Amino acid sequence: MRRMAGFTLVELLVCIAIIALLSAILMPVVATAKRFGTRGVCSSNLAQIGKAIESYASDYDGCYPNCNDPYLWMGRHWRWLLKDYLAFYAEYDVANPKGRDQITGVTNTILACPSDPSPVDKYDKTSYGLSAAFYHTPEQIDSMTTAQLYLTSGPECSTVSVSQVVYPASKAIAADWLGSHTGDNSGWWSWTGSRTHLFADGHVQFLKATAINPAISPHSDVVRTPYPDINLTTNGVHGKDVE
Repeated sequence: MRRMAGFTLVELLVCIAIIALLSAILMPVVATAKRFGTRGVCSSNLAQIGKAIESYASDYDGCYPNCNDPYLWMGRHWRWLLKDYLAFYAEYDVANPKGRDQITGVTNTILACPSDPSPVDKYDKTSYGLSAAFYHTPEQIDSMTTAQLYLTSGPECSTVSVSQVVYPASKAIAADWLGSHTGDNSGWWSWTGSRTHLFADGHVQFLKATAINPAISPHSDVVRTPYPDINLTTNGVHGKDVE
């Protein structure tokens, strides 16, 4: 009986070259599909958060969340006010010095964007920021600086009602904070990258940073350039983040 001939070295090299070529063609396609997939999850997360905010406002006389917490814009803080509307069953260890900033027994929630590169424990699985314009009056927002978002020396929190939002389809209420889906993770203080935004009318839109209007305030006393910071939208809830 004749033995079957095996691959020659040339044939083997041709096969390897074909496989390498197919991999080079398919890898970008797979990477793009993955980005679109995570972006879809992120959009779904924000849509659910939008419904939670709407339900909260319905239960509180048409008003947005406010608990006199100047840091409410941070995900670790606003999540507790919406806990019952998000099926967010997390608890926190009262003996832990970090207290409400560190939940226990939860590994993944709709508060975490799958594209967020920040360490899990840095922002405690919360990827979305809430615009400070929704718990300050437009006059307060126009007088604030970015630095005051991190200090207790800013203006006192004020309850804002749904009816006060003049352009609900153009004023963002929440968005990706550091996860930009495009590699730039400077948050709302960068003109690069793209992020998913939730608007006051409930719709979700993926936008480049350059599509957002400049904030009323410079980033800091040193960096005088205003950034696309939806916290400090010019005229607050009377203004627009997009045209």
